Amino acid sequence: MKKILVIGSGGAGKSTLSRQLGERLNLPVIHLDTHYWNAGWEPTPQDKWQQTVEHLMNQDTWIMDGNYSGTMNARLEAADTVIFLDMPRLLCLWRVFRRRWQYAGKTRPDMASDCPEQLNWEFLSWVWTYPSRRRSSILTRLATLPPDKTVIILRSPAEVRQFLRSV
Repeated sequence: MKKILVIGSGGAGKSTLSRQLGERLNLPVIHLDTHYWNAGWEPTPQDKWQQTVEHLMNQDTWIMDGNYSGTMNARLEAADTVIFLDMPRLLCLWRVFRRRWQYAGKTRPDMASDCPEQLNWEFLSWVWTYPSRRRSSILTRLATLPPDKTVIILRSPAEVRQFLRSV
């Protein structure tokens, strides 16, 4: 495991798992949110974003967390291991609310600077509809990856803990 992609719904635990894996495997962790968002929640223009992701993927080793469907196929090709956090939507929503309370008025460590934690209907809707709108296409895409890719699907916090113990 030298290039690990961690994907899943908001609140699934991508950043936490990535950080823990980075510590255990001594690999650099790339939180895509820190590269996509600019101060004041301004997104990176699409052409510059593609270049940024290509540059990040060209590193020898990494753990990269984030969804960003526009660059997903390239990241799936570059990764040797893909971890899909397929968590229940109520757990994800609970974690999103908890994170909002924890970082109220502050910027999370896995977020770009000057992007204080916020919560809006669009994001909550995205988390709520993730299982019905995105999950099956992700599972289908993961099933089509070549056999030299390792795909790990974790469906509960207990499975995440068990996986971390095995690493």
